[in-house]
Amino acid sequence: MEAAAELTETHGDASRSEHIPVLTQEVVQYLTTGRGGTLVDGTVGLGGHAEALLLADPDARVVGIDRDPHALERARERLRRFAGRVDLVHGNYADIGGHLARLGLGSVDGMLLDLGVSSMQLDDPERGFSLRADGPLDMRMDPTCGPTAAEWLATTSVVDLARAIGQYGEERYARRIARAIEAARGRSPIETTSQLVEVVHRAVPGIYFAQRIDPATRTFQALRIAVNGELAALEQGLREGFRALTLGGVFVAISFHSLEDRIVKTFFRERAASCVCPPNFPECRCGKKVEAEILTRKPMVPSDLEIQKNPRARSAKLRAARRVA
Repeated sequence: MEAAAELTETHGDASRSEHIPVLTQEVVQYLTTGRGGTLVDGTVGLGGHAEALLLADPDARVVGIDRDPHALERARERLRRFAGRVDLVHGNYADIGGHLARLGLGSVDGMLLDLGVSSMQLDDPERGFSLRADGPLDMRMDPTCGPTAAEWLATTSVVDLARAIGQYGEERYARRIARAIEAARGRSPIETTSQLVEVVHRAVPGIYFAQRIDPATRTFQALRIAVNGELAALEQGLREGFRALTLGGVFVAISFHSLEDRIVKTFFRERAASCVCPPNFPECRCGKKVEAEILTRKPMVPSDLEIQKNPRARSAKLRAARRVA
């Protein structure tokens, strides 16, 4: 999904931005060879990156996967002119192996994961992702299945609430917010975004409002990650996606916050390592093979010009690795 940066919801910011895929030139640079092949966009969103890949290589085929059926319909319309070169799949990229098997594909030449929330999702109050406008507290990437954020809040213990808000949102006042949520839901259910914002605002100290981002932003991020199982899906998607790559195939991942970026960086480093024996071993006994070549020594980030055109891209980081064994 494109154009989504984390932790950018500011006080009173009611602006809306058009759908713009991030780091598109870099994605095309790493994933297209001019020799065709099959590329997977595991988070196809509204189809921006897929469109760029199909335009860059007229012989390429793209498999687009997304959990959001509404986004898939938009992508289908956008990519209609590439009929015969596009397969769109409703599902989770964590199940990439199964999706490819059902399409009769044994391996692919490139893999893309853009881990942000799309502008369409953020700007639709009915989806409940954003704290800028009141709406039902939903937050599901796939609105057809699973518990909503409101249901998750109603049934999760205060200990697990604090853990999720602290870990997934990297929120320093996670315990205070969790206790405030517990007290508030004891009086009445928390069912809307504005109700949750009010609870968080009352829980944090006044100095917190001097920051650029709204004090509730990290809590919203944490709930979204928890409700959608995003980090577990990322870990599984990296494993399955890398396994599906042909030799020489490239994996590109765009993350928007440190938790995702750390998982991607660790995964690529582990595949690129030649030995995993403890440091005190006199010689290598693990027999591990180098499986990947890291193509981005440091993550690639948007240029100042791209950020100016699309402020939501400011926290994007792109990492790429090539499968070599």
